[in-house]
Amino acid sequence: MSRLREALGNLPDSVFVDVLESDDAYCVVVDVPGATADTVDVRVEGRTLGVEARRQKAVPDGFEYRSEERSLFLDVELPLPPDATDEGASASVERGVLEVRLPKRGSSGTSVPIEG
Repeated sequence: MSRLREALGNLPDSVFVDVLESDDAYCVVVDVPGATADTVDVRVEGRTLGVEARRQKAVPDGFEYRSEERSLFLDVELPLPPDATDEGASASVERGVLEVRLPKRGSSGTSVPIEG
């Protein structure tokens, strides 16, 4: 997990990511304010989790942007923990928070018979 920990430490200050772990899965939580399920793309390529999100701008009638501090796009790539797998992975976006659940390999608890 040291590669992941290092990658998290190198993210820009405006990107917020939490990684949670249970006995059988990881949950990666990414703040994506203003994004929806239609404007977020999550992919696993090799041993990397990629997240792309774009925020939709809604400007009230009669107003225009004078300055903008929030980015319109988020593009993050994080190395996966060695025991994470994309088989059975799921993701959801609710109220600007993306949750990606990645099962752990071998978490099914298969019993190995012992001879003797």
